[in-house]
Amino acid sequence: MNDVTTRAGFVAVIGAPNAGKSTLVNALVGQKVAIVSPKAQTTRARLMGIAINDRTQILLVDTPGIFEPKRRLDRAMVAAAWGGAGDADLILLVIDADAGLNRQVEQILAGLEHREHPLWIALNKVDLVKKPKLLELSLKLTERLDPDHVFMISAASGDGVPELKTALGSAMPEGPWLYPEDDVSDATDRMIAAELTREQIYNQLHQELPYSTAIETESWEDRPDGSTVIHQQIFVERDSQKAIVIGKGGSRLRLIGENARAEITEHLGRKVHLFLHVKVNPRWGEDRALYEDIGLEWSD
Repeated sequence: MNDVTTRAGFVAVIGAPNAGKSTLVNALVGQKVAIVSPKAQTTRARLMGIAINDRTQILLVDTPGIFEPKRRLDRAMVAAAWGGAGDADLILLVIDADAGLNRQVEQILAGLEHREHPLWIALNKVDLVKKPKLLELSLKLTERLDPDHVFMISAASGDGVPELKTALGSAMPEGPWLYPEDDVSDATDRMIAAELTREQIYNQLHQELPYSTAIETESWEDRPDGSTVIHQQIFVERDSQKAIVIGKGGSRLRLIGENARAEITEHLGRKVHLFLHVKVNPRWGEDRALYEDIGLEWSD
């Protein structure tokens, strides 16, 4: 892919928590590279999905949602999001059209007023909103930010996604591809396996508990028979949380493990033996090594 007619560039996908950024990145790539949950703040680190459109490689940086940080982890997530925007050729702001211009979106708009990069806006979940409200929202955003383009999409159903993908491809700078043709993400298999387990925790546990957990891959062994053995540690902050994750007679942990193993098996394309252990660590949010493991920068 060294022909001068090829293109490659970075698109920072930013927005408030639960705007649908990860769903959109997966739709543009054409397969699952980012975990998705109905809960907000699912994405913790910058993860890149690699989409191909004709002779263009679109490197989609799926960033954590931008919100008001309270903990060290929150601050690292928000820093990763704004860092992704600063490193990109183009910023794609995803807005939940149904939620509109809430406080979190207003904070992001303020941060984008003095941007240095081209800005595109994707109004997501438009299938849930009546056209007059959509047009009013589009006008307000255009007046505030003067974006280059505004797209109406539904990342979940795919409506408008092909048109957005084609437009993004045309906007990328000319140059050689930056990743091999078969790559769909820059994340390692270890990182993705941990994320897939964390996704199951988000999907199966309720209220605030998922935000009090983290996953660390303790060991990874590719066996001669073609299978992979993975041991993962689930960190929680309190003994009561450990009991909830494990469930009665270990039922909840088994279900998390079964579903995570199925997802990891599909991702790796080979048999997986997954072993989960739950450990209480009230200060896992202050563990520098864990930040490195999940791809976040440690800041004092």
